[in-house]
Amino acid sequence: MARIAGVDLPDKKKILYALPHIYGIGLSNARSIIAAAQLDPNKKVSELSDDEITRIRKEIETNYKVEGVLRAEIAANIKRYIEIGSYRGMRHRSGLPVRGQRTRTNARTRKGPRKTSGVLKVKAEKPAAAAPKPAAGPTGAKSGEKTS
Repeated sequence: MARIAGVDLPDKKKILYALPHIYGIGLSNARSIIAAAQLDPNKKVSELSDDEITRIRKEIETNYKVEGVLRAEIAANIKRYIEIGSYRGMRHRSGLPVRGQRTRTNARTRKGPRKTSGVLKVKAEKPAAAAPKPAAGPTGAKSGEKTS
């Protein structure tokens, strides 16, 4: 199993589809990394030599921000938005969608489960002696019942 940027890449996958397991590398970045390292994109991770893994590792370290460095930078950017009091920072602080999505309905991922507001209904107690129902007349009798 090849280990690049602190991530174990799956052996059975092609290198083109294994590189996106690294946070910060998508499919298009994986293609450009493979092209820069002059590798066959159809080669599986288990078939890579140590030299090829070293070329991929060097390309990622020199030209890309991945994993912990990228996560730290994103967290720092969000913190900066909150500190300067921008609209995006306010949305982050209050846990609402940041990029203009509607919140009247949906937005459950950011808002969490629904909090029901309103008055809770209390079950009314039954009266002690309920009045008997009046007997049905000839017009209200069900079929098969005798009418007096």
